[in-house]
Amino acid sequence: MTNEGTTTTRIEHDCIGSMEVPTDVYWGIHTQRAIGNFPVSGITDAQHPELVRAYATVKRACAAANEELGLLDPEKSRLIRKACEEIEGGKLADQFPVDVMQGGAGTSSNMNMNEVIANRALELAGRPRGDYEYIHPNDDVNHSQSTNDTYPAACKLALIDAIGPLAQSAKRLAKAFHDLADRHIEDVTIGRTQLQDAVPMTYGQEFHAFATLLKSDLNAFDHVVPQLAVLNLGATAIGTGICADLRFRESAIDHLRRITGLPITAASDPVAAMTDMGAYVATSAAIKNLAVHLKKAADDLRLLNSGPRAGFNDLTVPARQAGSSIMPAKVNPVIPECVNQCCFTIFGMDVTVNWAVAEGQLQLNAFDPLMVHELLTGMSLLTRAMDVFRTNCVEGIEVHVETGRKYAESSPSISAALNPYIGYEHAADIAKEATASGRTVREVAGERTALPAEQLDEILDPIRLARGLGQTCRERVR
Repeated sequence: MTNEGTTTTRIEHDCIGSMEVPTDVYWGIHTQRAIGNFPVSGITDAQHPELVRAYATVKRACAAANEELGLLDPEKSRLIRKACEEIEGGKLADQFPVDVMQGGAGTSSNMNMNEVIANRALELAGRPRGDYEYIHPNDDVNHSQSTNDTYPAACKLALIDAIGPLAQSAKRLAKAFHDLADRHIEDVTIGRTQLQDAVPMTYGQEFHAFATLLKSDLNAFDHVVPQLAVLNLGATAIGTGICADLRFRESAIDHLRRITGLPITAASDPVAAMTDMGAYVATSAAIKNLAVHLKKAADDLRLLNSGPRAGFNDLTVPARQAGSSIMPAKVNPVIPECVNQCCFTIFGMDVTVNWAVAEGQLQLNAFDPLMVHELLTGMSLLTRAMDVFRTNCVEGIEVHVETGRKYAESSPSISAALNPYIGYEHAADIAKEATASGRTVREVAGERTALPAEQLDEILDPIRLARGLGQTCRERVR
C-alpha cells in the first residue's frame, strides 16, 4: 500500500496493534514505534558504530549456539549469521535510527537489531521483508535471548572496541612527551610547588612525568577489559534463564569468545550480574582519570607558556591562530584550552554514568543506553583530543632553555642544598638576603659561609640538584 505521499509501506503488527512501516527499510514495527516515541537527542544508535557492530556479533554467536544445540534450523542460522556479518562489516549502518535516550533498558535497540537481521536474512533467502513466518525477529533471531542479557553484552563489547583507539592515542601522546623530554633531559629549570619556586629539575623530568601518567592510564584500561569481558548471555530477563536452554549459556559464550578473540567469560551469578554495573563504573573511572591527567598536562603547559613578558615564559606552544580581535600579535594557547574543555566534558560524563548506575532498582538497571552512550561519546572525544593535543601542540613545543636555567640559578629556593652543610637557619638567612638584594644564593653564600668556591659551585649546581645528587660532594669531603 501507499501513504499520503509516495512512500510504499507494509503492515506489521505487535502487542499494541498494527502499523505501517516503509517497505524500503529493514527495520520493523518495534523500531518504527521507537522512532516516534523518543525524538529527544537527535543522536541515534547508528552514531555509535561500535555498538551496532558489537550487537551484530552477539546475535551471530547466539545464532551459532542455537544451531549447535538444535534449537535453530541450520539454513535459518546461516542466513541470520550472514546478515550479522554484513552488519559487522558496516553494511546497513543507516538502519539503526532509535534515539540513544530511549526508555526500556535497550529493548528498542534489541528489537531494531532483531528486525534488521531478520529482514536482511529474508532478503538473502529471496523472500520479502516482513515475511516473519519464515524468519521471525523474536522467535528466530532472538531465540534463547532477552534484551537484558544481550544488550549489556553488546555494550561491553563496544566499550572494549573503543578502548583500542583510545589506548593507541594515549600511547602516541605519551611517546610525544617522551621524545620532547629526551631532547631536554639536560636542560634545567626550576620546579614549582603552590606556584612558588621549589628546587631545580630538568624539563626532561617534567615532560617524562606527563608520559608516565599516561602509561598508568593505559595500565588501568588493561585491567578494565577483563571486567568488561564478563558477560551474562543465557540469563535472559532477570538472570533466571527463562526461555533459554540450559546449555545455551556455555555455548553462546564459547562462540562469542572464538569470534572475538577476547577473554570472554560467563558471569558466575547470573542474577547478581543482571544488576551489577561495576564494569561501567570502572570504565568511567579509568576514562575520568585519563582526563584528569590530560588536564594536568594542558594546565601546566598553559602556565609554562604564559607571558611572554609577564608570565613564566618557560616555553612556547605552537601558534595556531590570532588570540584577540583587538590586541595585535596576541596568541593564545588554544590547543591546551580545547583539551581542557574536553576534560571538563568527561567529568560530566563520569557524574552521569555514576547516577545512572546508582538508579538500578530490584532485578534490572534500565539505564544501560545512557551509560554506553556517555562512555562511547567520552572515549571518542578523548581519542580525538589527544591526537589534536599531540599534533597541534606537544610535537611543536619550543623550550626556552636559557630562561629555565636562569630561573634555576637565581631562585632562593636552591638554598635548601646548603642545609646539610651549614644548617637550615643559616641557609634560610642566605635565602632571605638573596631575595632582598636580588642576588643569587651562590653569591651570598660565597660571602657568608666558609665553604670553598669550588664546593659551593658543586653544591648549588642546578643539574646536580635536579638529579638528586646534592649530597654527593658532602659525602666525598667527609
